[in-house]
Amino acid sequence: MSEICKYPIILVHGLFGWGDDEGLNDRLPYWGANTCNIKQHYTEQGYKIFAASVGPVSSAWDRACELYARIVGGPVDYGKVHSENAQHRRFGRYYNEPLVEKWDKDHKVHLVGHSFGGNTVRMLAHLLTYGDPDEVAANPDDCSELFKGGHEDLIGSIVTICAPHNGTTLFKAVDRFKILPLMKVVVYNYMGLMGRSPAEGTIFDFHLEQYGMSDTPGQRDAFPLRRARKMYAKNKDNAEYDFMPHGAKQMNDYIEISPNTYYFSYSYNAVSINFNGRHHIPWDTDFKFLAFTSSFILIYNHFFRPPGDYTFNDYANDGLVDLPSAMFPKDEPYKYYDEKDIRPGVWNVMKTRQGDHGTPIGLFAPVEETFELYDSMFEMLRGIEKRFESPAKELPAAEEEPKPAKKAPVKKTAAKKAPAKKAQPKTVEKAEKAAEKAEKAVKAVKSAKAAPAKKKKAPEKAE
Repeated sequence: MSEICKYPIILVHGLFGWGDDEGLNDRLPYWGANTCNIKQHYTEQGYKIFAASVGPVSSAWDRACELYARIVGGPVDYGKVHSENAQHRRFGRYYNEPLVEKWDKDHKVHLVGHSFGGNTVRMLAHLLTYGDPDEVAANPDDCSELFKGGHEDLIGSIVTICAPHNGTTLFKAVDRFKILPLMKVVVYNYMGLMGRSPAEGTIFDFHLEQYGMSDTPGQRDAFPLRRARKMYAKNKDNAEYDFMPHGAKQMNDYIEISPNTYYFSYSYNAVSINFNGRHHIPWDTDFKFLAFTSSFILIYNHFFRPPGDYTFNDYANDGLVDLPSAMFPKDEPYKYYDEKDIRPGVWNVMKTRQGDHGTPIGLFAPVEETFELYDSMFEMLRGIEKRFESPAKELPAAEEEPKPAKKAPVKKTAAKKAPAKKAQPKTVEKAEKAAEKAEKAVKAVKSAKAAPAKKKKAPEKAE
């Protein structure tokens, strides 16, 4: 690579993940897993790259609020309205130092989210662009800047890797086979006990002080375990609900794509079709456990999926996320990646790669393949930066239009009307000249009828 990215790159982990703020990351980096250290590798090349820490089991909304506070510094504000609806604390921890030195329209950031980190960065982009009117209306004098919107120029690009944009049938499967309730009991008790231990904040961090499941760093303010566990369990404001297809649909109904941001999605597939073309079987995955979960998804989709269930027709998956879910959100515009036609405000869907859910972060994956992915990704992001540096050199749009989103067409129509307003003075001038010629023609040839028609058309063009 001849050049490196000028904008900082912020990596956002997925479900049960961790970042730089956890001591575990020094022993086992999330980005690189057991084979390499992605952040260290590219930092040594001169990149400004960060591995942010957010709640490993929190909702996309809560994680977006935490990510925002981590980038700019200051308190985590989950929003007055949201916190009241979720029945948890409004404020979380306080960050003394911002993650990046400067963040404005001239100093953008690239956000790269793996798994649920992809949903997190999408939510952050939406709130920065459109804000949340309910939060502003409920608390106009003390509202976080995040909820005010109007900051659509802060993010240069969003890259999602194996993200469950439309949820995953794996969670439907474990719920169908009555495994989910047992998992909840184990996980909730584990989080509650470990969130009060010395390991919380030193080795790992659940970021669940809003629920009282863990202590706020530097304080002893966790709720009694039984109360905190019950409070968290009865709530939909968590990753479990957002992973469900119906929860993901609700989130997608809320999120809108940001028109000035470039979106890219990477998907992986660990499933193949056997010789008769009918039965899907898991490949030899890098992480063997994901062959089991992949089979779980296939069994559910083949034999137990209810008619009309909000799920996916394609049984391909990466062991955790269905392939159609990882490619793009169902209700947002998309097009398949073309290096000669990269557009903002639309999902540029990359070619599906072979591997499982852990392959792109280096989990039991060949080191060369891991770095090849990020080499090509960061080179592409550098090309995006050049577009912001020289907007006039944008490549022309392709003939094929992307599939429209629920609200995107409104924005596109408005954008197309703008040039017509700029051309208005020239149109009026032409209309006046046409009227003068018409008037002369009437005097010269009284039988001419074309002139009045031109007089009627001129005001229409002028409008």
